[in-house]
Amino acid sequence: MPDTGTYVYAIIRDADAPDPAGLTGVADTPVRTVADAGLVAYVSTVPLDRFGEEPLRRSLEDLDWVGETARAHHRVVEAVAGTAPTAPVRLVTVYSGDEQVRELLRDRREDFTALLSQVAGRSEWGVKAYARRETAPPPGEESAGTAGAAGSDSPGIAYLKRRRASLRGREDAWRVAAGQAEHVHTALAAVSVASRRHRAQDPSLSGREEAMVLNGAYLVDDDRGGEFAAVVDSLRGQGADIELTGPWAPYSFTALDLGTADAGGVR
Repeated sequence: MPDTGTYVYAIIRDADAPDPAGLTGVADTPVRTVADAGLVAYVSTVPLDRFGEEPLRRSLEDLDWVGETARAHHRVVEAVAGTAPTAPVRLVTVYSGDEQVRELLRDRREDFTALLSQVAGRSEWGVKAYARRETAPPPGEESAGTAGAAGSDSPGIAYLKRRRASLRGREDAWRVAAGQAEHVHTALAAVSVASRRHRAQDPSLSGREEAMVLNGAYLVDDDRGGEFAAVVDSLRGQGADIELTGPWAPYSFTALDLGTADAGGVR
């Protein structure tokens, strides 16, 4: 059994391929290229005792390891995407050797060529929208609408009334934010070549306490990036907090099924 595998970051057209000299990837491995069928894959040689199927299953449960690996992967993709139309490959995609990568380039040449044509001259922008947190009244303080009636209530009943009012306020805020998210997505899709709505992130991933109501990705012509950002700015302050990130390599618009449903494992 071989003790190394070939880790793949991204694929571009051969004619556009920059020299990867000096570029470092996952686990501080040097980046190199594998070419075939008019395409070039940017790869690293990685040890299978760290990137084989079983080690990867354990490592993918370590959020620090995943974060470090994702940053290294992204660094390589962004370096390549800064010079040419690029099809990023999914995180921790590992093949048993260079010949298997060449087979991938030959077998999926038409698919990769079509993707690279689609993203040429375009970048991905990310937009996230969050429901605004309600401002709850101080403990013991009641809203004007319930103050008169609460005077005759027991402390327990008064608390339940305040609790119901708070929940109604949150539900109303959620409905407003969700409606605004639909409006934001529709407006941004109109100035994009393509758009995707990803699953909303849990607060543990987003880093925010507010509920995420939109996690959108938008493929935008590079000469319309300023226009896209201006549309985002025009949509702020209407019931949801909006975050804009980018431009990025077009991760959301270059996904291909390379033969496995999950990250991890050697192909």
